[in-house]
Amino acid sequence: MARAIGMGLRRALEDDPKTLVMGEDVGQLGGVFRVTDGLLKDFGEARVIDTPLGEAGIIGTAVGLALRGYRPVCEIQFDGFVYPAFDQIVSSLAKLHARSRGSLTVPVVIRIPFGGGIGAVEHHSESPEAYFTHTPGLRVVSPATPNDAYWMIQQAISCADPVVFLEPKRRYWEKSELDIESEPLPMGAARLVLPGSQVTIAAYGPTVRTALDAAATAREEGLSLEVIDLRSLSPLDVDAVEASVRRTGRLVVVHEAVVAHGVGAELAAQITERCFHSLEAPVLRVGGAAVPYPPARVEEHYLPDVDRLLHAVDRALAY
Repeated sequence: MARAIGMGLRRALEDDPKTLVMGEDVGQLGGVFRVTDGLLKDFGEARVIDTPLGEAGIIGTAVGLALRGYRPVCEIQFDGFVYPAFDQIVSSLAKLHARSRGSLTVPVVIRIPFGGGIGAVEHHSESPEAYFTHTPGLRVVSPATPNDAYWMIQQAISCADPVVFLEPKRRYWEKSELDIESEPLPMGAARLVLPGSQVTIAAYGPTVRTALDAAATAREEGLSLEVIDLRSLSPLDVDAVEASVRRTGRLVVVHEAVVAHGVGAELAAQITERCFHSLEAPVLRVGGAAVPYPPARVEEHYLPDVDRLLHAVDRALAY
């Protein structure tokens, strides 16, 4: 997936001379995960910019560049490092379009490697998506496959709105063929990954693979689970989940972020409003506990896995 994002960035740089890549170590090092490897050599230091270590400065500079007609793509090295830039993102970047009554656009993309599962130290394994989905004016997306990552980074860069692009870091090393010929899904659309008939599982980013593994295990026990990759967290494609729930009657939402007040809570509320008479069981959520992300040696107890997901499926079916 890391290489697919890099290929998408390369294509965006080739297509539009106003596209810039900026962040700590994105140039000479090629990014901490090597996503931007080779871009400095081919596009030069005026378009692939190594910045000082200062996240607020990176986003603030990107806002100014966007107002001058550029399309900056900022890299935040790890999820927990985005908080120093939080004020620039939610108070400035997200609001300029509305504050100017639509006369200003700020097409900034903020790439954030997010989530756990790689044995990293403190501040390197967080899931901050709810902070951004709660902020009007921002789009928040997360790819789950290399092919989606390739297309979605280009769609994010061409979008007129600011986009928080959450990259599931433990999926950076996943490999699959890229389909660069066919028309990609719209950036805001969910994707039906696996049809099923008894329980819908809604996931995004790193937990899509977990959901598919759970569905494979459930199939051995004679159960049929439907898996939906949300892809876009703001806006949410609730229509796609609603259509699935009307078929299956049950919904389990899974994410790595803390369960309380998260994306799963929002989706559960909206599906309950829309599908109350179609639901055979309450919407259930599986995710992280309400504690700071734990040390790496015990993170497998924190992250939602196949067993926890199937336990929720059993609870839904037991109603």
